[in-house]
Amino acid sequence: MLVYTVGTWDLLHVGHLALLEQCKKLGDTLVVGVASDEVVNSYKPNVPVIPLEQRMEMLMALECVDRVYAYHELEYVTACKELDVDIFVIGEDWGKNPHNLAVDAFLEQGGKKIVQVNYNPRTSSTKIKQKAISQAR
Repeated sequence: MLVYTVGTWDLLHVGHLALLEQCKKLGDTLVVGVASDEVVNSYKPNVPVIPLEQRMEMLMALECVDRVYAYHELEYVTACKELDVDIFVIGEDWGKNPHNLAVDAFLEQGGKKIVQVNYNPRTSSTKIKQKAISQAR
């Protein structure tokens, strides 16, 4: 079973690790999609602090991650087809955006699973960035 999840993965932290370890338990192979700076900038006001190649390198260093996959457009169907995804793991903030609805429909049509997980409340990249900014003043 191939498990796929996506994200920015900026400022890798314990919340990311907990999510990825949970994903790995769902199948045999974990592939992690990493959003390019352009993709992130299309839905967030700022691009990541850590460059794409370094975010991918950090993820590959984790024992629970089998492969990383950079994506350069805000759509997930292509990767799910290319990777032959069995389970797509999404976060609690997954909305009803067209790119989300498209992959929902594609996976449902193919009898694949979508698993929604709650984020680890202990930390977030946004909180880390905010703390770093406040301490730098």
